[in-house]
Amino acid sequence: MSACYGPLAARYDALTGDVPYDELIQWYETALASGERAVHTVLDLCCGTGTVSLALAQRGFELISVDASAEMLSVFQQKLFDLPEAAVAPLLLCQRAEELDLYDTVDAAVCCLDSMNYLSPSILPRVLERLHLFLNPGGVLCFDFLSPEHLRSLDGGCFVDEREDTLCLWRASLEEDALRYGMDLFRSRGKLWSREQEEHLEYLHSPAGLKAALESAGFARVRLYEDGPQHRGGRLFITAVCRKGEQHG
Repeated sequence: MSACYGPLAARYDALTGDVPYDELIQWYETALASGERAVHTVLDLCCGTGTVSLALAQRGFELISVDASAEMLSVFQQKLFDLPEAAVAPLLLCQRAEELDLYDTVDAAVCCLDSMNYLSPSILPRVLERLHLFLNPGGVLCFDFLSPEHLRSLDGGCFVDEREDTLCLWRASLEEDALRYGMDLFRSRGKLWSREQEEHLEYLHSPAGLKAALESAGFARVRLYEDGPQHRGGRLFITAVCRKGEQHG
């Protein structure tokens, strides 16, 4: 079985057509202004196929877009040809979140569509430390995640997403602190269908646990938002401000 976001990459945009991107991007654009400095450069961590990155670039931000999946970044790369000339094309980097290594600091960072849930409790502190390292003082980190209650509610579920040339099946199983789901992706090739498989693992992170981890990494002014896009589907949002050279209890 393939690692996540390999075979899925080519069909990811088609299969996520129900994501309210306009609302999501508006929320993040507003959140970027909640820090303590003007925002010009933005890191999009776990950027996927780049829908959010490209929208922010069209709004005048300069993006560094990072993802561990070369397949997802390949799809993103093709979209750059449609970017308006006035926008600065995002810089694409293929890196694991815990190995984040930028050439310079940025004014803000975003991490969208429950990418934080893909970080295990053992890796999460390292990721937050790397984000803190590459954020300018007063810069804001904004991200969303799925609540533990929502992930638990998916246990034992079998879900189907069908398009004209694609059929996606996934089955969820709850483990101690994570939701594991196997995905079967069927794609039409003329009269034949091909089958590929992936496995995804999303960890249950509580708001209190995330707040503690952020403060331990050097962030302050941690705020939880429960009324953002898709909040009825268990999506929560957090903003935190980068502090440097200060002690935190």
